[in-house]
Order: sequence, then structure tokens, then C-alpha cells
Amino acid sequence: MTRVQKDNLFVLIKSLSKSEKRQFKLYVGRLGVNEDSKFLLLFKILQKLSFYDESVVLKNGFVKKQQLSNLKAHLYKQILISLRLNPSHQNIRIQIREQLDFATILYHKGLYTQSLKILDKAKSIAIANEEKNIANEIIELEKVIESQYITRSISNRADELTIQAKDLNNQNLLASKLSNLSLQLYGLFLKKGYVKHASEHDKVTTYFEERLPEYKISELGFREKLWLYKSYLWYSFLIQDFLACYKYSRKWVNLFDEYPTMIRLNPVFFVNGTQNLLEALFYIKRHDKFKESLNNLITITNKDWFPKDDNVQSLTFLCIESNRLNAHFMEGRFKEGLPLVPEILEGLQKHKSRIDEHHIMVFYYKIASLYFGVGDYHNSIAFLKKIISNKSLQMREDLLCFSRILNLVAHYEAGLDYNLDSLIKSTYKFLIKMEDLHMVQREMIKFLKRLGDIYPQNIKTAFRELHLKLKVFENDPYEKRAFLYLDILSWLESNIENKSVEYIIRRKYLSLNKIN
Repeated sequence: MTRVQKDNLFVLIKSLSKSEKRQFKLYVGRLGVNEDSKFLLLFKILQKLSFYDESVVLKNGFVKKQQLSNLKAHLYKQILISLRLNPSHQNIRIQIREQLDFATILYHKGLYTQSLKILDKAKSIAIANEEKNIANEIIELEKVIESQYITRSISNRADELTIQAKDLNNQNLLASKLSNLSLQLYGLFLKKGYVKHASEHDKVTTYFEERLPEYKISELGFREKLWLYKSYLWYSFLIQDFLACYKYSRKWVNLFDEYPTMIRLNPVFFVNGTQNLLEALFYIKRHDKFKESLNNLITITNKDWFPKDDNVQSLTFLCIESNRLNAHFMEGRFKEGLPLVPEILEGLQKHKSRIDEHHIMVFYYKIASLYFGVGDYHNSIAFLKKIISNKSLQMREDLLCFSRILNLVAHYEAGLDYNLDSLIKSTYKFLIKMEDLHMVQREMIKFLKRLGDIYPQNIKTAFRELHLKLKVFENDPYEKRAFLYLDILSWLESNIENKSVEYIIRRKYLSLNKIN
């Protein structure tokens, strides 16, 4: 099965819809000479296979092993050309590039006036749609034509193009610096998670401030503002300033209210922005705004005009399903969230070629937490095991750490204490290795370690003592992150009161929102 994922051509063919396959065959068959071509025979064989098997291709005898690599490369290119011609994949960006290609052809044919006319129209569309990199390419070609030939199109043409090029270069340079900073901060967040202590906070702050370019907000367009807000957002997430996360994710989403046509052109940015807004609202417990934003996302993504390509559908699935789970966590409705599990697992299977391993593991953690909330500890352990046993996962060290903590608690609750000592030791070693052993984890492990020595009549007292110790860390800037992954306090309260975790969290939700 590994070979399936490694063979790019096979994965591409399997991703094609019925209409895309039909169009490819029509595209290839537009000339009779292609009807029996080798690359079309290869296509027909590969689309029938359930997994890639080179021996099946070679058995058909139309291609030798030495020729197969070139044939596959040719087929791959032909499929991409066919997809490019498909109306469902046409957008403003592709249309502008197509006009640039047409203008280049006319230029090489010596039809300079026609070429400049197309370029001028394409440039206006590019600038109107914030496609400033393509606009810059267009201007560069205009400069080439104007510098080589006396077109006499506009008397002050040289000055006009020079000013346009300078402005676009400045804007593109700023956007590039901001996008680099945003990407670097996001990469740091995926790798390390939230800052763990003051020295890390200072290090991240220095890193951010040194790389943040100077800007005037009044001079920024859609794209520059987008990367600016993204940079501030990832910085805020890293330092666990969730109010600032809400502020900048709100600005990010509001950009699309200011530039509504950008939703259609940049659906990925719109969905990502809403995802971060929902995450911030989840952390600051603004349940009313959370529901409103989630419903707004569902409404917009279901509109007929909203792009529905494979990438956008996968991203929308990730965002909506993840936050549907979060809604149940917030409200303490764990049992009502269980029907989502088979739907999510089916969706993960459907989108598996377009979802990275990190996001799959996040889903597993959320599902494990859902099962834990309803007291189904065996299923919780089963999903945590998928994360813990994943040796190739190199992202979100904090996710790996808290999976092990939750795994310990689930084993205790399930009565699987025969190997609890070895689990505690391995978890302890892992946390030390990850440099993630903080007071909350220390106290949890110390507590679980001595549970076997506590008499039954003293268990509640022990839970109360641990609750008092951990309560002081609830708002600690570096310890509070433990409660973002595992609501340890609610678990302790459930044991103290002999109530379910679901009941405790539900009660807190009703109290916070003043609901009877």
C-alpha cells in the first residue's frame, strides 16, 4: 500500500472524477492517431487497478520496462493539460496566465500592438483581483515590448510602466516578507506547539519582532493585510495570547467582508481564517460567537458559487468536522457527538490522499477525548494508541505529550492498572526527552504513581488535594496549556462528586452562559 502513495501518476489518476476521466479521453481522442497510443493504454490499465502494480502494466506487453518511466511522465503531463482545460478548474488566476501566454505568442509573432492590448486588459484584471505577482510579470513583458519597438501607444508610457513596476515590486516585497514570517511561525507552532516557559516566550518574541517589516496599514492591500494578520495570529498562538488570536483571526475573516470577491478566488484562505477564528473562540469560551461563526462557514461553503475542488473540499471537511467536535466539547454533549465519529473516519478515508498525517492525529486525539468524556475508556485508549505508536510523526510535540498523559488517565479509569507502572515510567521518560515535564504533568504522574497505595476510603481526599494543587495553574501562562488538551480539573471534579466528566463540563457550560 505504501507504493500506491509513492506513485504520483497512480495517485493523480485515482483522484480524477468521472467527468474528468471522460474529458481526458475526449481530449486524447480529438485526433484519431491517439486512439491506440501507448499513454492512453497505460491510463486505461492504471484506472482499473486498486493499487499500483508495475508488473501488471508490463504484462500487457505494449511497453518495455526501460520505456515505462518516460511513458508515465508523458501521461502525467497530458492529464494535467486536460485538467487545465476543464471548466471546473478555471479561475481568475488561470485565466490571467492564459492571457499572458496569448500575449507572449503574439509578441513572438511580431504582433506588438495586439500583444500590448491583451497585456493591458490582463494587468487590470490582475490588479483588481490582488494578483500582484502576475501583474508584475505582465508589466515586465510590457517593458520588453515597449523598449524594443516604437509602439507610440502612449507618449508617457515609459514613466507609467516604471512607476507601476516600482509600486508592485514594493508591495510584492512586503507581502513576501510577511508571508515568510507567517510560514516560519506556523512551522514553529507545528513543531513545538505553545511556548513552555519565559525564555521561550522571549525567544519567540525577539524572533517575531526582528523579522516583522515596517509597514503603514493604510497603504496595504488585501494580500499584504492577510499575511500581516496571519503573522500576528501565529505569534499570538505561540505565546498563548488567545484574546490576541481572536483579534487577528477576526481581522483576517473581516478582510473577506471588505473584499467579498476574494472568497471565490481564495477559498483556502477564507476557510483557514475561519478555522483559526473558531479555535480562538473555543479557547476564550465565547460559545455564542463560536456557533455563529461555524454556522456562517457551513452556510457559505454550501453556496453554489463557493469553489468545490478537491483541495477545498478536503480543507472544508477538516475545518467543519473538527469544530463540530469542539462544539460538543464546549457544551459537554459528548454522547451526542458520538455519531460524528463514523462520519469523520469515513471522511478521513475519502480525503486521505489530501490530508496530512498531523491533522489525522489531531482528529484521533479529539475522538479519543470524546470517548473519554462518555466513559468509553477502551475506545479512547485505542485511538490514543494510534498516535503514540506513530513513530514518524514529527509535529506538535505537545500533542504527543498529552496523548500519553490522557492514555495514563484512561488506563486508570478503565481499571487496566496491571501495566500502569511501566506506562508511567515510559511517559515520564518521554516527557523528559521532549523537555515538556511541567508542574501539571509532574503532579499528575506523581498522583497516578501513588494511587495503588491509597486506601479506597481516602481516594476522594487524594483527588481533592490534587485538584487544589492544579487549580492554581489554571491561569498560569505556561502551565495552563495542559488544560487546553485535557480538562484535568473536570476529570478530578467528576471523581470527587461521583459524576461523569460530561456532566461536570455541561454544568460549567450552562453556568458560564447563564442557562437554566
